[in-house]
Amino acid sequence: MISRKVNNVKEALEGIQDGQTIMLGGFGLCGIPENSIAELVRKNVTNLTCISNNAGVDDFGLGLLLQKRQIKKMISSYVGENAEFERQMLSGELDVELTPQGTLAEKCRAAQAGIPAFFTPAGFGTEVAEGKETREFNGKMHVMELAYKADFSIVKAWKGDEAGNLIFKGTARNFNACMAGAAKITIAEVEELVPAGTLNPNEIHIPGIMVNRIFQGEKFEKRIEQRTVRQK
Repeated sequence: MISRKVNNVKEALEGIQDGQTIMLGGFGLCGIPENSIAELVRKNVTNLTCISNNAGVDDFGLGLLLQKRQIKKMISSYVGENAEFERQMLSGELDVELTPQGTLAEKCRAAQAGIPAFFTPAGFGTEVAEGKETREFNGKMHVMELAYKADFSIVKAWKGDEAGNLIFKGTARNFNACMAGAAKITIAEVEELVPAGTLNPNEIHIPGIMVNRIFQGEKFEKRIEQRTVRQK
């Protein structure tokens, strides 16, 4: 069985260069590849195009890359809780492509499946459809969307094995599942890495064939984006 294990995050991110397009899994701060983002900051790669649901918060997640001006373009579904993201977008410092959330997910899944394009009714009649082909299906207008083309996809999983099989936990599955295998090279960061054959095949969410490199992260903060408590 082919082993996709690498020793650490530094080895996992080898080959990432300035100007590349990178998919990053997660939703807000849930299920984000924390170790990989920290390594991107350390590598100081610049002019990146990042495809992610949003950009974390100001001092964590992709917000760390925004602080250092390492991201040239964000492809996201919303600005979220990141004030610096909002500031850079409104000032024109950052190129932002806002995409309906379901469309963003499907553009990732289409790339994963090798489907070059698809039609969706989402966004017809709005700025989202400008410059795109439209077509009527069953009496309803649809917009043609192209699958994403990314150099690297970096996902976070709860558990994985050395063959690259992945298991996500709860809502941390989010965009990680559709981004795995959706780029030229997929890197998986896991909390627990076990020998091949250890995982129950019926519990595997992403097969190892979708993953090129896998490593066990050293530290996960798992911050809570919005803490809500009941009044006493």
